[in-house]
Amino acid sequence: MQRLWSKFSPVFRRFLISYLIVLLIPQIAGYASYRTSIEVAKASSIENSLSSLNLGKEIIERHLVEVETFTKQLAINQDLYRLIADPKPLDSNNVYGLGRMQRSLSMYSSTNDYLSNFFIYIRNYNAIITPNTVYYRPEHYYEANRLEGMTFEEWEEAVLKKPHLNEMVPLKKYRREIRDTVFVETPAVTFLQSIPLNSFNNPQAMIGVLIDEDHMGSLLQNIVDQYGGWALVADREGRLILSRGIGEEEAKRFTEASSDENGEVSPTGDGRLLISIRSDLNGWTYMAGIPEQALMTKADRIQKVTTTFTLAALVIGLLIGLVLAYRHSAKVHSLLSVFREQNHVSREKIGNEYDFLAGNIAALIANNKLLESSLNDQLPLLRDAFIKRLLTGDFYTLRELEAVSGQTGVRLRGEHGRAGILKVAGYGSADSEEIIQELSVARLIVRQALSRLEPDVLVTDWGSDQIAFVHVLAGELNRRLEDGLLEMVDAVYRQHRLSITIGLGSAFDAWNGVADSFNEAQQALEYAVHTRAVGITRFEDAVKATELYYYPIESEQRMLNTLKAGELEETYRLLDQLFSRNFEERELSYDMTQQFVTELKGTFLKLAEQKIFHDESLTDHIKEQIAAVSSTDGVDQLRDRFGKLIHDICMDVRKKKCDMHAETVSEIIRYIHERYSDAELTLYRIAEHIGKPEKYISQMFKEHTGTNPSDYVELVRIGKAAELLQQNLLTIDEIAAQVGYNSAHSFRRAFKRVRGVSPSTFRQMAD
Repeated sequence: MQRLWSKFSPVFRRFLISYLIVLLIPQIAGYASYRTSIEVAKASSIENSLSSLNLGKEIIERHLVEVETFTKQLAINQDLYRLIADPKPLDSNNVYGLGRMQRSLSMYSSTNDYLSNFFIYIRNYNAIITPNTVYYRPEHYYEANRLEGMTFEEWEEAVLKKPHLNEMVPLKKYRREIRDTVFVETPAVTFLQSIPLNSFNNPQAMIGVLIDEDHMGSLLQNIVDQYGGWALVADREGRLILSRGIGEEEAKRFTEASSDENGEVSPTGDGRLLISIRSDLNGWTYMAGIPEQALMTKADRIQKVTTTFTLAALVIGLLIGLVLAYRHSAKVHSLLSVFREQNHVSREKIGNEYDFLAGNIAALIANNKLLESSLNDQLPLLRDAFIKRLLTGDFYTLRELEAVSGQTGVRLRGEHGRAGILKVAGYGSADSEEIIQELSVARLIVRQALSRLEPDVLVTDWGSDQIAFVHVLAGELNRRLEDGLLEMVDAVYRQHRLSITIGLGSAFDAWNGVADSFNEAQQALEYAVHTRAVGITRFEDAVKATELYYYPIESEQRMLNTLKAGELEETYRLLDQLFSRNFEERELSYDMTQQFVTELKGTFLKLAEQKIFHDESLTDHIKEQIAAVSSTDGVDQLRDRFGKLIHDICMDVRKKKCDMHAETVSEIIRYIHERYSDAELTLYRIAEHIGKPEKYISQMFKEHTGTNPSDYVELVRIGKAAELLQQNLLTIDEIAAQVGYNSAHSFRRAFKRVRGVSPSTFRQMAD
């Protein structure tokens, strides 16, 4: 009931209260008469027991404050601070440092009965220090101080790994070793505090104080001795801390039914008056059950009749109210949970739930509209950036190019086309606001004219007076492109008196050749501007007029980038293009040939100086190969020498990448074998441990092993399960939990999927 109440509170509570109001109205008269008959008789007993309960509460709180003060003192202890703050030394156990800290703790255990048994867990060393000894493994400490109903893994997860802030674990029995092989079971309350005190997400240490129930319960014993009643203490969540004179099950019934009122007095239904006090310090509830006996003699008949009808009506009405409240609040609570998790807001800070829901829904609608508007505003910028990267050759693989084009919505139709660049003539430097504005208008006019010529043409501004474009060609459209551009130039001049000069590069056969075509277009435009040509200037026409070698800086940068990436085929293509431009389309003189070869050798020397090779001895070998290249060699010999350099470099880069990937895959496999029993072991957890994206981890693991990470986890779990089945020591349900499955049903399906038979059949075959 308490769990259901807290889960749907306060929405569930509001619904429930509305249904219970009508139910409570007819009970008021009977309760008032019953209350009047016993009020005077029990007043003195209530006053005395309330004073005793308050006294016990104050003493317990004072001791708890001393415990909290003790944890704060330890938090500033220099020995402890060095252990949690300094890097881990060569001595991984740090026997001296931990021993010194242990010896300094012995004085604390003698100052307060509550501090007679405590421990400090230091994450840096995975060790636990107590006033008596140092446990270099938490398992050893837990073996000597085992909590009832918890395995070591559960205790480690709930106590050592989670952050704690003045947290009090309710009463539990723990087995304590008093001497060799002699253990006693003692109920205790555990106080937990993470260190440093403000470390909410990443605590470096943790202090746990085991408070014996006798030390706390003795302060409430006088109520039991004086009145023959009982006393108990529960935390703010309703969990039992300690009790005297009452069984555990009965005590839980009172803690679950406790209210938030301070100093409340009510009958318990078993001949006692229930007194409840809530602490302002920690929210604990102190309860005492005082026998009514002689006080209730005259009111027994009234009590019996009133209690019977009241309880019957309350139980029936409460059940009906619970059902109706649950049905009406479930959907509201579901929405609240979604928005609370999304906004990282605690339940206490929500305030009015309906206002919170309305505000979040309105904000969600507004954010969606704003996001849609922002994406639409950013799309032209993304398209423009994509076209610029395409023109400058920033894409080294077709897969990357296609991925970015899909993201920006730029359609790449066909694989053939030409790149070009045009210049608006008649303007000097853009050194005034009027010229800049005129050029902006001129660029807009030209872009519109290009779009009318071909709707799918890729266009982007290239400086204040230039526009770059990429036009896709098919069949005889090459000639039609030039005719259309000439018509556009003539129309723009006639309508707007704008003179345009266009440079066209050679046709490309693949999208990764756009940058080369654009470089040629820029050279053609430079030649046209130099010769003051008008209309269209092709790269072929500009080449005929020069004997300079072809090796623009963009081509050099692309070659360096592809070599660093280990892209062998793309680098070969760039090399073939350079040799074709210089030795097939040009007739270079000896001096130009020598300069071209020298520039190309310089490119490889730049790469050798950057120390990117997996094998350091390869650097000297590469330099020797570069030095062996001579400009007097024939064209085929030069191509072979440079091709050999490219092959050696790319193979070494690929080997380096492969070794790095193999090391990462080994780390993934090692992590899976360590954590296969964790039911929460997912691809996200693996990627989080490795520090790489999930898609990257999955693709790399499959390339090296031939299987997906999730399938490999299943194989490891089923393999371990097969070993346990052969040992025939555990049930199938126990094996399923031990190898990381949440249910035996999912384990059976996975086992049959991998091994072809059910676990029970496999066990029979093994027997």
